[in-house]
Amino acid sequence: MATTSRATAQWEGKLKDGKGSFKAASGAFSGPYTFATRFEGAKGTNPEELIAAAHAACFSMALSAGLERAGTPATRIETSAAATLDMVGGAPKITTIALSVRGKVAGLDQARFQKAADDAKANCPVSKLFAGNADVTLEAKLD
Repeated sequence: MATTSRATAQWEGKLKDGKGSFKAASGAFSGPYTFATRFEGAKGTNPEELIAAAHAACFSMALSAGLERAGTPATRIETSAAATLDMVGGAPKITTIALSVRGKVAGLDQARFQKAADDAKANCPVSKLFAGNADVTLEAKLD
């Protein structure tokens, strides 16, 4: 069963002094972005922040599913993701996605939690999207 998710974005003006906005087709989120929010650390969002959020959400669901299949369902999974945008060969590129997950799982030790997290990292659809394109790192801690 295939599902398709949609969003739109628009940009007005030149690169450095222009402005853009994005919106999920579902209406769940929308926002503005600019050159400064993306490349100069100005307050506001950017595409990489959206990618980090998507990766954290996808990874959390994949880890939850894997733990449930293993007979050790999680009470809570909390994942943060940081997408790093660097200049590579004179062009911007997402070079690293750093995932950090904390989980509360009854009856599970740290080694088994780490293995489940490693499996989720290898198999979540967003991680697969980055395979061979960006370094995805993982820190996993069991509460």
